[in-house]
Amino acid sequence: MEELEAVLDTLAAEDLDGFLAPQLLDRTTLLVRARNRLDAELTRTVRRADVVQAAEHDGLRSMSSWLRGHVRLSAGEVRRLIGNGRAVEQLPAVAAAFASGAVSADQVAVMAPVAVTEVQAEAVGQGVDLAAVEATLAEVAATQPFAQLRRVVAYYLARLDPDGPEPDPTEGRSLTLSRLLDGRVTGRFELDAVGGEKVVAALESIVQADRPKGDLRSRAQRLGDALVQAADNLLATGGLPTLRTVKPHVIVTVPVEDLVHPSTGPATAETGFGTTISAARARWLACDGTIGRVILGPEGTPLDVGRTHRVVPPHLRWATEQRDRKCVFAACGAPTHWCDVHHLVHWIDGGDTSLENSALLCERHHTKVHHGFRVERSPDGRWRTYRPDGTEILLAEPLLAAH
Repeated sequence: MEELEAVLDTLAAEDLDGFLAPQLLDRTTLLVRARNRLDAELTRTVRRADVVQAAEHDGLRSMSSWLRGHVRLSAGEVRRLIGNGRAVEQLPAVAAAFASGAVSADQVAVMAPVAVTEVQAEAVGQGVDLAAVEATLAEVAATQPFAQLRRVVAYYLARLDPDGPEPDPTEGRSLTLSRLLDGRVTGRFELDAVGGEKVVAALESIVQADRPKGDLRSRAQRLGDALVQAADNLLATGGLPTLRTVKPHVIVTVPVEDLVHPSTGPATAETGFGTTISAARARWLACDGTIGRVILGPEGTPLDVGRTHRVVPPHLRWATEQRDRKCVFAACGAPTHWCDVHHLVHWIDGGDTSLENSALLCERHHTKVHHGFRVERSPDGRWRTYRPDGTEILLAEPLLAAH
């Protein structure tokens, strides 16, 4: 690995200003091949780490969690990396082409569906020569445009099962939500025919019940308002399942001076799921909400939550969420609504039910700290995590400074 770092340092030190066009193109080709080979080695290493459950060494459930938390890969990149590792185990010709740099990680991901156990079993049942198919795919990937590889893979899968299975409707349901920089939520959903009919019926009932005279909203706007109204109705009834010991509700944290000041105060308040909103919008929500008090110390640590209670009451959980913001176990970052409030010193051992003795931990890591792992909060307010052998779990150094 030291030699690899040295080679990369040498490449980075080269002055490209004097390179002619042919030299730049040749260099690009060689670098793409080298990148493909590095991706292949990374894929092989991650697959082995996944098989031996190496992430457990740092208290994490899977390599997916470790890759997101420790080396800061995106969720999409992690899915591709893990999926490619599983695929190349079943596709030796593709694995060889990947290792030689002839195909890229993107191309392996396109071919990965061919390696699924059910697909291979169907091919064997139909007498398909899997080695010949794989060799053809590897050749197409190495010699044809990316789009052509997609078409070849799609053609093969379609010919293998032209009718397709009768799907379980629940398997095809999905909902993806993403938060934009300004706090707006966007997303994409897909429902089966029956599930979609239920959602359409529910939203349409609200749309049709709210048709004021002179309404200039578009159809899309009316449906959006109906979705929010449906959420309002569910939250107001109190019939939703509890969310980590408390009923689900909208939480907004705003400094008291901004709450009472008449200015708009953009980017002043923060919601329970991490959205930043204006003080004006927080005042609007406060019109029919319950206001609770949290007094913060100089470093933003809650000092007083208004009253005392016997066991992790809602106001103490709220204060712990305000301080910790997420699961405090190293590299986890699970949101507050996935977390329990953990006693650093267990109550049976004399530990108090207090903010100082509390830590926010997701269910998995709450279990981990009751089975050998340990978290503690240093005087500077930083959380540290220790393995059962007493060694501290440290995140990888920033990748730009790795050398």
